[in-house]
Amino acid sequence: MQHLISHLWFDQEAEEAVNLYTTVFENSEITSQTVYEDTPSGDALSIEFRLENLYFSAINGGPHFKFNPAISIMVSLPDGNAVDEVYKQLAQGGQDLMPLDSYPFSERYAWFADKFGLTWQLMVDPSRSDSNKLRPNLLFSDKMCGKAEEALEFYHSIFEGSDIQAISRYNESEAPDERAKINYAELRIGDIEMVLMDHGVGGDFTFNGAYSLMILCGSQSEVDYYWDHLSANPEAEQCGWLQDKFGVSWQVVPIRMYELMADGSEEENNRVTQAMLKMKKIDIEALENAKYGV
Repeated sequence: MQHLISHLWFDQEAEEAVNLYTTVFENSEITSQTVYEDTPSGDALSIEFRLENLYFSAINGGPHFKFNPAISIMVSLPDGNAVDEVYKQLAQGGQDLMPLDSYPFSERYAWFADKFGLTWQLMVDPSRSDSNKLRPNLLFSDKMCGKAEEALEFYHSIFEGSDIQAISRYNESEAPDERAKINYAELRIGDIEMVLMDHGVGGDFTFNGAYSLMILCGSQSEVDYYWDHLSANPEAEQCGWLQDKFGVSWQVVPIRMYELMADGSEEENNRVTQAMLKMKKIDIEALENAKYGV
């Protein structure tokens, strides 16, 4: 089964942010912590964690990327009281994008950036109270406004077994920006649901590496497949990272890399890390050679 993980890039606040998020949401836990030594950002703390159904990785990677509303986390909650409670905990010190209120599409809704800059959308949706409460939401803005449907079909074609579950389009003249076509679409990839939308008023923000999507691959051929199909900007290729034609950042990562480091000595893990940092697409055999000093 394909594993897709939301990856959050912080300057140095990853531990504080993860501690907050795992406190706010039930069925949440920190699963592991790793320090990658001597990276371009110094020693980088990486934290693996789970919020409800959604798996995350967070890293202290330095000030290279900043969160913006292009990708937010959509949270479906059973009632207005639950929305108010989560908002109270997450929005403190942040900034409202659409204030907590009643809207035609939800009796209680808020869109805001938390104090770390990560954006959230909270809404009432009892039908999702026990399944897929948290979903990444890709908002196609600026030059990408109007590309949501193309992206939906593109990702559906790449991820085997994925399923387009819903498409809702703007009515004629409904969106202030006439390029906006899709006001809501759902794509299931494995056990994860993603939401894709065009920004109704166009917006002025773009996708970046602060929120990327990590694909865990079981073989080199799988790494090669996703790399070949997704990468559209050679200048953005580094350490398993790439950008697709819409500007969305992905990480194509072999599970074998984690296995090599799980039982490695400090010296072996440092060799694996340094080898990975020199790569664009990850080469599993080269990582194995680095670990064992071949």
